[in-house]
Amino acid sequence: MNAGLPLAATLLLAAALAQAAPADFVDAQQRVPLLAHATNPRSPDKPWLRVDVAGQWLTLYDADGTPRRHYRVSTASNGVGETEGSYQTPRGWHVVCDKIGDDAPADTIIYRQQVTDWRYTPALHAQYPDKDWILTRILWLCGVEPGRNQGERDDGTVVDSYRRFIYIHGAGDHVPWGTPSSKGCVRMSSPDVIDLYRIARPGLEVLIDAPHDPAPLSAGAPSSDPLHQDP
Repeated sequence: MNAGLPLAATLLLAAALAQAAPADFVDAQQRVPLLAHATNPRSPDKPWLRVDVAGQWLTLYDADGTPRRHYRVSTASNGVGETEGSYQTPRGWHVVCDKIGDDAPADTIIYRQQVTDWRYTPALHAQYPDKDWILTRILWLCGVEPGRNQGERDDGTVVDSYRRFIYIHGAGDHVPWGTPSSKGCVRMSSPDVIDLYRIARPGLEVLIDAPHDPAPLSAGAPSSDPLHQDP
């Protein structure tokens, strides 16, 4: 406590802090990891997203590397990989190519890239428990590493994230956040994806980072996307 405050004022301050920060709130805050500054390894002067597959977190960093948002996510239950039909989350550098869902209400069902009038409910999920619901907003990702997450490999195997319909998208409350459970996409809660969608711009760079992943492109490597706009 501040030694310069009278005892009565100190006690009042302690009581106010206890009311403002109850034990459960403090505990929840302590469980969120502290985030260090991290400049964009690919384009050091631009904001970026990092999807931490091991930790099941998505972090938005601004242009100077300051973490601005930190969200719990769920990536693929089949792990990481780039092959079409694998139902795995692709690794490496991507950009946000398309955004779908402007102003749609939370939990709106998006079907074949079209915003519908249907709304997700727990009862609907109970009827179709294996459905991978795409809700609220879509940030559609394009891979930018040819032969890895863009285009095809030399043997003709498709590894193109855009053609694989790899999204960052909203999902229902049934999702076990922090646990891989999707069919390849990066799933977020509806409130979180609305918040991210508002900030993210087409061309925003996204690194999907997984254990034992090859090193990201070296700092200073030029961006291949001319549409990039800072949030």
